[in-house]
Order: sequence, then C-alpha cells, then structure tokens
Amino acid sequence: MKAQSNMDWSKPASQESVHKAIESLKKNGIEAEFTSNREEAKKRALALIPHGAEIMTMTSVTLTEAGIEQEIDNSGKYNSVRKKLATMDRKTKSREMQMLGAAPEYVIGSVHAVTENGDILVASNTGSQLPAYAYGSDHVILVVGTQKIVKDMDAAMKRLYEYTLPLESERAKKAYGVPGSFVSKILIFHREVKPQRIHVIFVNENIGF
Repeated sequence: MKAQSNMDWSKPASQESVHKAIESLKKNGIEAEFTSNREEAKKRALALIPHGAEIMTMTSVTLTEAGIEQEIDNSGKYNSVRKKLATMDRKTKSREMQMLGAAPEYVIGSVHAVTENGDILVASNTGSQLPAYAYGSDHVILVVGTQKIVKDMDAAMKRLYEYTLPLESERAKKAYGVPGSFVSKILIFHREVKPQRIHVIFVNENIGF
C-alpha cells in the first residue's frame, strides 16, 4: 500500500486505523487506550501516576499542549526529576544527571509514529530520553495524537523525516538557539516483554508533531 502523503501527517487517524493500532499494541505487550481530547488524555495520564512518585517528563510538545508537563513539574504533587535536574550543575554533576534521567521510576512523553502493526518509533538528536523508554523506567506513559498513527514502518520513517523533523528543527531553533535538529538515534518498539510497563494514551486530536 502506498505511504501516506505529506498532507495527511497532521490529520487524526480514522477510527479503523486507531482500532488496529490499539489491538496490535496490546498483542505486542503494550497497554493502549483511546481518549477523545487532550483534557481527557491529561486526566487518564495523571491517573496512572501515584502522588509523590518519581517521574521524568521528557521534552514533548504533546505534553506541553496537553498541560501535563506543567501539572507534573509544577504542582508539587509529584517528585519531578526534571525540576531536580534544573537545580543541578551540569559541569560538576553531569554523570549524576545522566543517571537520574535514564532510570526514573516513571517516565512520560510522546513518540513520533505508531504503526497499525503496533510498532512505536521515537527519534532523538541527543538520545537523552531513549534509555528510560527502552529499559530504565519501570513505568512508561506515552501520550500520542492519533495523527501519528501510520500504515507501516515505511510510512513512519517518511512521516519522521518529511514532517516531524522540520517542525522539531524550528522548535529547537527558537528554544535553544541552535541551527536545527537532527535524527541522530531512533528507538523502535516491536514489543514489550514486561507486562503493563508501557501505556499508550491516544488523543483524537492533532496534538504535538
């Protein structure tokens, strides 16, 4: 089947496609559910995190737009790793900071594509979020707009390079004053061996990129 065109990358997936992705993810050992909007997604995500839990919010436009990042890092209800990292000196505490970010009890973020076959693709420039997603965290929560659901891995890669990367480069320029971003590393989940470790919350909106 022909991969989706550029015009489709920001369009929420059909109910049929969402259903296929959720069923496939579950078969691959990954919990998955559907929410109608960002408010509902925020409520469901926070319900999965006990008050006082150690949690890292990975850099994510989706988390920011859903109000999840602000709630976790600034409400005082959670042990925010990101807030702790902001108080540390990278020149003298670099190794300790890496360890904190690589294996928090909980981690929450987003991804760049999910296939109907239940594969999850996460790209990164530095790779800082990948250790926690792949293995380090006991609980991984991924909030994903349904526009990120694609037919297969070919479409996932096409979406990443043709749609996500240009948008992320523009964000990075404004946020960090750098020339742009780059796909340095890619993490692909085909399945999860630890039951209930990963939980995907789909949002039926164009949220994040």
